[in-house]
Amino acid sequence: MADGSRTSTAAPVWARVLMPSMADLIFVALFAALVFTPLAMRLLGDAGIGWHIRAGQQILATHSIPRVDSFSSTMGGQPWYAWEWLYDLVVGRLEAVLGLNGVVWFTALVIAAVFAWLFRLLIVRGSNVLVALALVLLAFAASMIHMLARPHVVSWLFTLAWFWILQSSERESIHGQTRRLWVLPLLMLVWVNVHGGFVLGFVLLAIFLLGAIWDWWRTHENRIEDVLARIAARKRSRALAGAGLLSLAASLVNPYGLKLHLHVYSYLSDPFLMNHIEEFRSPDFHSVAQKCFLLLLLVTVATLAVRGRQLRMSEALTVLFAMYAGVYASRGIPVSSLLLVMVVGPLLSLPGVGQRFSARMTSVEQGLRGHVWPVAVGVLTLLIAANGGRIGSSQLMDAHYDSRRMPVRAVEFLNRRLNRDPRLSPPAKLEAFETVTVHGPVLSPDYWGGYLIYRLYPKAQVVADDRHDLYGEEFFKSYLKMWRVEPGWDEFLSEHDIGCALLPRQSALASILLETGRWKTAYEDETAILFVPAGSKTIR
Repeated sequence: MADGSRTSTAAPVWARVLMPSMADLIFVALFAALVFTPLAMRLLGDAGIGWHIRAGQQILATHSIPRVDSFSSTMGGQPWYAWEWLYDLVVGRLEAVLGLNGVVWFTALVIAAVFAWLFRLLIVRGSNVLVALALVLLAFAASMIHMLARPHVVSWLFTLAWFWILQSSERESIHGQTRRLWVLPLLMLVWVNVHGGFVLGFVLLAIFLLGAIWDWWRTHENRIEDVLARIAARKRSRALAGAGLLSLAASLVNPYGLKLHLHVYSYLSDPFLMNHIEEFRSPDFHSVAQKCFLLLLLVTVATLAVRGRQLRMSEALTVLFAMYAGVYASRGIPVSSLLLVMVVGPLLSLPGVGQRFSARMTSVEQGLRGHVWPVAVGVLTLLIAANGGRIGSSQLMDAHYDSRRMPVRAVEFLNRRLNRDPRLSPPAKLEAFETVTVHGPVLSPDYWGGYLIYRLYPKAQVVADDRHDLYGEEFFKSYLKMWRVEPGWDEFLSEHDIGCALLPRQSALASILLETGRWKTAYEDETAILFVPAGSKTIR
């Protein structure tokens, strides 16, 4: 009778397919916020996406993956590891067809999918709906520190998938199920060609392998259950080792082979670069995103203090690694947040009425699996982007760089004046500085370099950009001496062919160039100043 009652009140199939789950609603809300609000401009807050786009379009045009640099005058022709070539290919094609709206659409799609899936996985793991929602929003807020249109957001998705597979295989290995582990090498084939974060996959594999070995070593064969657990741990250790070896082999399937691994190791182990690249430095915990991560750390510590004994060794090691990675480098905060939430979420619960309400919501959430709404919203937004961001006369999508962060108007001026033939007559109406003829290469802060590559290449090359692994330690020592106006600062200017300098208006370097007399102002606004050598010819 009870069974018949449950059957009669069960939702019909069409309702379970069409009704959005909370995970679906989270996806739609985050995706819409990232595409249709000023957050879209925030996604373009890092100039590096510019050289990713141009590199991808170069691949499309030449049908070959770059092996030497062509974007800079200082490193032109030098070996370059375009290790994120597959991501570059995607964003290069999207920008060519849809403009920056397409790049923002893709980035928002990945980010929204990460946090919606994180919520779904927490529910599957038995987390309370309200607790899961709070943790996901906290992790999202913490990840805002590095929420940019760059290939690392795809690494977030791979990290979540990788950890879910490892954790699921560990829990199911008691029943002899380790088949999901063999998906890892297939994921690695893509991950290694998308982002250098593929190294994290091997760290997590090592953590779970150590956990399996620990379970095997500490389990005594006093009872039949212990014997079975020891056998399962040994089988899991072998499966993890096998999946790890296959994943290592898969990681060699990249344009550079083993040289890529050596290059990534050399880059990440360079103390000078790690100490001077902002995103690799420790967070200061004064901004909102860092405070959210700090709160997540406190929640983790409090949860472990009460229920830490319920953790498996692999989960405990994951927590230690995630906490260290997030405190060591700001760019590690998003991945650390994902891992901490995945471990801590199932351990938290709500008492009393909250527990009963959450249990009912969890039951409803697990029954809704259609995901029609995320697909529909993603496709509809793609069509809007294809229509120039418009629906009728309404401009809904308008992805662009923030002129307060990037030298947008200065580059527009520079684009008009680069390599202009001085014999041509100037237009009838000129700005005050339109009489100057500008020649590249262009010196700018490294954090503007990607934007200049996006706007000026191939008309002009940059002197430096944020591909720090390409330029190396010695170059940046000289560059930083100039940028900080330290003794010997002008040696960099003498050693490199510099056609013009585009600098932040308030920078120390801009101030001293104004005083030297060897440079003159060609353009200026509230964001940037463009300098050309004092001897540059002008159009009369």
